[in-house]
Amino acid sequence: MTDEAGQHDPSGDPSGKVRASDAEREAVVERLRVATAEGRLTLGELTERTEAAYTATTRGELVPITADLPASPPAAAVRPVERTDREWVVAVMGDSRRQGRWRVERPLSAVAFMGDVILDLRGAEVPRGDVDITAIAVMGDVKVFVPDGVDVELSGIAVMGDKRVMVREAPAGQPSPRVVVRATVVMGDVKVFGDSYADQGRGRLRAWLSRDDRDRRAIE
Repeated sequence: MTDEAGQHDPSGDPSGKVRASDAEREAVVERLRVATAEGRLTLGELTERTEAAYTATTRGELVPITADLPASPPAAAVRPVERTDREWVVAVMGDSRRQGRWRVERPLSAVAFMGDVILDLRGAEVPRGDVDITAIAVMGDVKVFVPDGVDVELSGIAVMGDKRVMVREAPAGQPSPRVVVRATVVMGDVKVFGDSYADQGRGRLRAWLSRDDRDRRAIE
C-alpha cells in the first residue's frame, strides 16, 4: 500500500492516522542517523527531522521525514570510526571561517588570538551526529552557530571575558544531536548561537570587523 506521497507503508495503514509508537519513532531516528553518516543529511537537517520524529503523533506524520531517503540502509553501512586527530581553525589578528556545506569528521580546535573564528555548523555534514570543539580565545572571539534544537554543552574558564550559550534547545528528555564546547577565554568571548539568535551573533561580528578596519586604517 502507499500513502498520499506514494511512500510504501508496511504498516498496512493507508490513512496514516494510526498513532505512532515509541519504537516506530526510534526506527525513524535511526534511519536519520545512518543517512547523516552517509553524508545525506547536514547537522541542521538531522536536528530538524529528529525533532519532527520525536514529536510525531501518527504514522502518517513519520512518513515524510524519511521520504527522500533510501528505503533501507545499505547492508555494509557502519558507524564511522572515531578519529582522535583534530582539525584546526586558527585566526591571528584576522578572521577564519568554516561555513556552508562542509564535513566534520574530526574534533575541532578553534584558536582566536586578537582575531575572530566563525564555525557555522548549520550546513555541516556530521557523520557521527555529535561535534567536539576546543575553543581558545585570547583577546579575540570564537563564535559557533548551530541549529536550534541541538543539545549544547559549554564548559571551561573565562578570565576578563565571556562564554555563553544562546540556543533554543530540544525539550527535556528528547534525544538530539550534541555539540560539546570546551572553552578557555582570556579577554575575549566564546559564544554558541542557535538560529533564533544568529542575527545577534552576526551583528556583533559586523561591528567587530568594522572596528578592526578602522584600526587598520589608523595604523596605515
